[in-house]
Amino acid sequence: MGSPHWKRLCLLLLAGLTSSLLLYSHYRATVEAPTSQRIIANLLQPEALILAASGTPHGAGSHSWALGGSLESGNSFKPSAKLEEPEPSRKQPSPCLQSVMARAKADPKFREIFHFNTPVLMWDQHFTLETWNRLKTRHVPYGWQGLPLAVVGSTLQLLNSSANRHLFDRATFPGGCVRCAVVGNGGILNGSRQGKAIDSHDLVFRINGAVIKGFEEDVGTKVSFYGFTVNTMKNSLISYEEYGFTQVPQGKDLKYIFIPSDIRDYVMLKSAIQGTPVPEGSDKGDKPQKYFGPEASAEKFKLLHPDFLQYLTTRFLRSELLNTQYSSLYMPSTGALMLLTALHTCDQVSAYGFITDNYEQFSDHYFEVEKKPLVFYANHDMMLEAALWRSLHRAGIITLYQR
Repeated sequence: MGSPHWKRLCLLLLAGLTSSLLLYSHYRATVEAPTSQRIIANLLQPEALILAASGTPHGAGSHSWALGGSLESGNSFKPSAKLEEPEPSRKQPSPCLQSVMARAKADPKFREIFHFNTPVLMWDQHFTLETWNRLKTRHVPYGWQGLPLAVVGSTLQLLNSSANRHLFDRATFPGGCVRCAVVGNGGILNGSRQGKAIDSHDLVFRINGAVIKGFEEDVGTKVSFYGFTVNTMKNSLISYEEYGFTQVPQGKDLKYIFIPSDIRDYVMLKSAIQGTPVPEGSDKGDKPQKYFGPEASAEKFKLLHPDFLQYLTTRFLRSELLNTQYSSLYMPSTGALMLLTALHTCDQVSAYGFITDNYEQFSDHYFEVEKKPLVFYANHDMMLEAALWRSLHRAGIITLYQR
């Protein structure tokens, strides 16, 4: 009678000892591992993220975030241990002899400013421990200061296709030069009749409140890329609704360029790729499908690299505002970032609806019925941007529409 009980007791003791050894081994592997390795191994659990707003906002419309929830091991996203050299869009060979790159290198001033090897886009392979440690010291949009590693990493791991590495596939434009038009929303386009000229380009970039209906003759209809921050996109839908901007451009071949100016851009991008409502934060419950369409896959989204934004600001648009109390708010305008993105990826670039010397003759936006003066905000330096477009036009690097 006692033998079976004794055997069961031995089995229970053996099972308990085995479990203790396994737990202790896991404890030692976790606690004694280098801190940076534990961060990568334990925090990047994208499926278990719970985001909650906390702390003091940084800049207009921004938030700091805290990470909570249960993060189980074994399903983590692990960046590569070695930093790979980012591969920019420009490394796709171009047969164009009169390209932006060729003209910039021939100009004594701009050859010192343009660095075409700077990465334009960011995707999953860029997210390494070295990159995290470097960018976490710079505030957004130039880095990840104050952003949870798990949020950034779980978003970037979804940008894992070849389409996320290049703005466009040069193989689809065999021979010749890839011609791009970047369309701003300046009042100079009202009555311009530039619609056909804009649509004649291979690719067309549009930004923020890109009203098309009723202005086709002036601004065209083609949309290849729509560039924005979540903040500017949503503000445009509110501010320009009365002018007809009630929907972000959509289309089968249209691509979206996220400018990561805030934590909400990373969170919205992740939800857009996954096709799920935004889980937390100021955009909680928002459905990305209403902005980007019901079938938006990861291939439709591009994310500008923080290093690219830093490079553009430092070398092209280093404003005196950086020396004022508004330094933490300053960044180039959405239009400026899209135009400079095109300059680093396309062969030939035309700019429409951007600020010119005679801007006072035109309304702030082309779709306004009554003339409104151009408003200068502290977070942008529009006069510096105007001077840059003028210089690039004179150097033959862009074609700036003027009248």
